[in-house]
Amino acid sequence: MNKMRVAAIFQRAVSLTLVSLGLLNPGRAETRGDRPTSIAPQSSPRGRETFRSRCAACHGLDGRGGEHGPDIVTSPKVRGISDRALFAIITHGIPRAGMPAFGLLLEPDEIGAVVGYIRRAGSKGATARVPGDPARGESLFFGKADCGDCHMVRGKGGFLGADLSDYGRDHSPAQILRAILHPGAGSLPGPEAMTAVTRDGQQWTGIARNEDNFSIQLLDTKGVFHLIVKSDLASLKREPRSLMPDDYGSRLSSIELQDLVSYVARQQIAHRR
Repeated sequence: MNKMRVAAIFQRAVSLTLVSLGLLNPGRAETRGDRPTSIAPQSSPRGRETFRSRCAACHGLDGRGGEHGPDIVTSPKVRGISDRALFAIITHGIPRAGMPAFGLLLEPDEIGAVVGYIRRAGSKGATARVPGDPARGESLFFGKADCGDCHMVRGKGGFLGADLSDYGRDHSPAQILRAILHPGAGSLPGPEAMTAVTRDGQQWTGIARNEDNFSIQLLDTKGVFHLIVKSDLASLKREPRSLMPDDYGSRLSSIELQDLVSYVARQQIAHRR
């Protein structure tokens, strides 16, 4: 089972677990009582040691995902729940996802220390210095690497791919590098690619922006819109692979890749709480 599949199962199981514990109610405002009194300060070393001995085997030493467990440090799903909810999940486990109930193995203050460690790791991950020069990375993004042809950052760039203006907020440098080197892994969200071939031999590959029973509007890789009547089509095929190039490992040097990752990692929009 791949990591994306594990993460999807984990996210669904988290939601079901919170519902069963009465901790997921959209109409319920969080109160002080939602935060357990046993949550340790985020600087507590006890949380780090307990995490490494009990959690790292599945979730990785840094909490950003392992062979059997998903990322629980930068995951929007985990970061979006209260400390009380995270405390409850660790205590009761997630049987559907194969996560044991650590309330049977750890004392409440130990679980609280783990919650504090996860919160600190998430905060640290969002602001940690990334190797590479972001200024050079920006030049690469909109120049040699051609990322800006498809991706937009803060209003500048193309429309074909995902908007990366906030991508660095919930993705670690390692995840960003993986998305660049292995685009087919699905790390970058985006619409499905299609290839349209007309009866007179014209062909376009791009993203379907509007489609009905009679026509399809395709945005091609050059940013040009094509309105195509379906009765004129010889074929309309959904592409199994991403339109994003998969040769950056050979096109860019290791230093250039670091610079590019550094630039994307710094794209974080401030969100109101």
